[in-house]
Amino acid sequence: MRDARFLSLEGGEGAGKSTQARALAAALAARGIDAVVTREPGGSEGAEAIRALLMQGEATRWSAQSEALLFAAARADHVEKVIRPALAAGQWVLCDRYIDSTRAYQGVAGGVDDAAILALHAFGSGGLLPDRTFWLALPEELGATRAATRDGVAADRFARRGRDFHAAVADAFSRFAAAEPQRFHRIDATLPPEAVTQAMLDALADWLP
Repeated sequence: MRDARFLSLEGGEGAGKSTQARALAAALAARGIDAVVTREPGGSEGAEAIRALLMQGEATRWSAQSEALLFAAARADHVEKVIRPALAAGQWVLCDRYIDSTRAYQGVAGGVDDAAILALHAFGSGGLLPDRTFWLALPEELGATRAATRDGVAADRFARRGRDFHAAVADAFSRFAAAEPQRFHRIDATLPPEAVTQAMLDALADWLP
């Protein structure tokens, strides 16, 4: 059985993470690799219940600190019930958002200390990090346009936040990628979807049959 791998897809609104997670899973399946596609917040029954609390309502429903706690609780259940069992079974896991989204949205953009977020992650999820993280980089204006086209009036609490907030999120991912070049791979999300998928496959070439 091939070694299991844990991959996360990160980025701002409208970057195409969900679409690309499914496309990458299909490309891996064509190479004989079984991959579980999951998401955050959510992915397990308990985490999906918390997702409803986080994503619905007014933008001011929760403070950044409260959000960080809720995300940590959702992630703890997700890791315990889905991610670790899949990895133990030899499967690859592709996660649409993970800890770096909390660090970007609640941390850099929301003002919560990064060390506090990582401490919550260490307690709740054993500090589990992806083997590789794909940052789907997209200009904030283009991401906002794509997200508006996708969501219309159904945009969630985070998508509805202002331009300064989303600019801070984009800056956060850029900083994370610079600080952890071995884990982060910047992917140009302005490329056609097929080219984005291929860029991720190219970044996995050392692990692929």
